[in-house]
Amino acid sequence: MGIAVRNEGSKINSNINVTPMVDVMLVLLIIFMVITPMLMNKVQIDMVTVNNAIAMPDANKTDAIVLAVTRDGAVFLGQDRIDPSQIGSQVRDRLADRTDKTIYVRADSRSQFRTVEDVIDDVRTAGVETVNLLTERRQGNLEGGE
Repeated sequence: MGIAVRNEGSKINSNINVTPMVDVMLVLLIIFMVITPMLMNKVQIDMVTVNNAIAMPDANKTDAIVLAVTRDGAVFLGQDRIDPSQIGSQVRDRLADRTDKTIYVRADSRSQFRTVEDVIDDVRTAGVETVNLLTERRQGNLEGGE
């Protein structure tokens, strides 16, 4: 009589399959990479619409310096709200190590012109060579004599 020995422990695989986890993580990474630039797109402003808007793709670059003026007169440098008296010093600090001294200004269509003019004056005083005012292109039929 012999004893039947079963060696079932040698058939067990204790390795963890990480392939599904890596797939999920890559999908999440791609989603975040696509959504992050959209979330960084500044303060909510209804910009002025014009017929002959000039495309300024450099304004969408990550290192572009963008000032935003809201309808209530608040001023934002990028995402950060700043005091209007600090515009010159803040812009001067950001331009210190740059060769391209260009600023982009996004103003709400209902903001006071005086506020926008003061922002431009402060930026010019800070040593900015070029100030670009950002607008949106009017949608629809432009030939109909709007």
